[in-house]
Amino acid sequence: MAHIYVAFFAFIVGALMGLLQGLVRGGMIELPSWLGYYQILTVHGVLLALVFTTYFIFAFLFAGGSRTLGAMPDGIRKLGWIGFWVTTIGTLMAAVLILAGEASVLYTFYAPLAAHPLYYVALTLFVVGTWIAGAAVLAHYFGWKKANKGQKTPLFGFMATATIILWIVACLGVATTVLLQMIPWSFGLTDSMNVLLSRTLFWYFGHPLVYFWLLPAYMAWYVCIPKIIGGKLFSDSLARLAFVLFLLFSIPVGFHHQLMESGVSEFWKFVQTVLTFVVIVPSLMTAFSIFGTFEQTSRLQGGRGALGWLGKLPWNDVRFFAPMMGMLIFIPAGAGGIINASYQMNAVIHNTLWVVGHFHLTVGSTVVLTFFGISYWLIPHLTGRKFTPFLNRLGMVQTWLWAIGMFFMSGAMHLMGLLGAPRRTAYTTYQDHPTAMAWFEGMFTNYITVAIGAVILTAAALLMFYNFIYMVWLAPKGETEFPVSEPSSDASTTPAIFENWKLWIGIVALLILFAYTIPVYDMIVNAPPGSPVFNNLIK
Repeated sequence: MAHIYVAFFAFIVGALMGLLQGLVRGGMIELPSWLGYYQILTVHGVLLALVFTTYFIFAFLFAGGSRTLGAMPDGIRKLGWIGFWVTTIGTLMAAVLILAGEASVLYTFYAPLAAHPLYYVALTLFVVGTWIAGAAVLAHYFGWKKANKGQKTPLFGFMATATIILWIVACLGVATTVLLQMIPWSFGLTDSMNVLLSRTLFWYFGHPLVYFWLLPAYMAWYVCIPKIIGGKLFSDSLARLAFVLFLLFSIPVGFHHQLMESGVSEFWKFVQTVLTFVVIVPSLMTAFSIFGTFEQTSRLQGGRGALGWLGKLPWNDVRFFAPMMGMLIFIPAGAGGIINASYQMNAVIHNTLWVVGHFHLTVGSTVVLTFFGISYWLIPHLTGRKFTPFLNRLGMVQTWLWAIGMFFMSGAMHLMGLLGAPRRTAYTTYQDHPTAMAWFEGMFTNYITVAIGAVILTAAALLMFYNFIYMVWLAPKGETEFPVSEPSSDASTTPAIFENWKLWIGIVALLILFAYTIPVYDMIVNAPPGSPVFNNLIK
């Protein structure tokens, strides 16, 4: 619950900053002189993309571990608390510096724009804290395995382990650039910094970060949703294989975020683009498995016909409906991701609002809607409250509002991006240039539509925050189940090799060395002129 408290406080503040951002971008309001556009944009990105997601994920992993692996031993629990407090100290330090206008560098914190040196110290504490908390999750898992030799690990524990290993390996890139480049550079200990190397190390981390968000959502789809709809998981083996493939192929793919970088050769961009498309395979496996579970369960409950079984799904239960909406939105979101990773098509939409719209479909819709669906049973489960019909009705309204708001906002962003509207910029008409003026015309190619979507999303966020308060303090006392499904009785035996973590980590290391060693060596040996600190451009 400590993690959830921080997550939802970050969520509501970040959402309100998103509203201001949308209204400013649409030219509907002007910010006061003491508040900058890039300041609120940084608050929005950091609090929602990093703080809300990370804290919620660790809450889910800790709670699910205790539910499936047994109560956490006291020593491991203390380790989890240490991780929580180190992460929280880093979060508070970063928040103070952003609000003070000393770190308006967005959540990507690209060099050569420099924040206050302590901002990078705060980021370091945030990452180290998550590593400590992650060590607690891993210790819990391996402790269970030691005490239950020869038994198959519960699926939740297996997936939590894969998620934490992915996170730790991915963070090595951002930890390297922050510790070895940005901290010495921002403190004035070095005169310049290799910007290309810094950006490469960030995106080594940045794309696996997407799967750190997605994998817990997949965990809920695989482990919890089948129980909610009254069924069993279609295939335990397929679920484990998908997570192994996510671990292997979601890390060595960062160059597809740098397809327009002149300092990276076409060959290595091609290699990592191919690996990016390989990641599509476990996503398709997940879709097959989850919808196989839905159809199998619905037909056992009397569903008939090619599509008639869909009517047997509990569409009026927000615990199912919110994640299901996330799954459906992931279809266009995944298609957009294929465009982003394609060299020729990426050249059209690179650094435009299209990318922001895509980001809001994947993380802002698929992940967040699933997290909302989890919240509706997880928070009452932890607080000793009931999941009531009243809460279900509020949740259904909140889910519809979020989906509708995202339809307007993200849809407009995609279409405006195709017209060349840039990302990361405040309101401007570029001196009434005809191309820029086109971004203010038409129903779905208009900044006003983005602002309308932002207003609807804010209403959904406020309702979600009320629902959070209701689940913590106002709902009637009682018990709410933590749903954990079982594999289908006719499912095949799960191969033991899936839990050979030494093998999978070894393959991950080889893939990373293959994908990054030569290009990173070239960036260091043939480095372009380094950049000095620029820290007064966007205050």
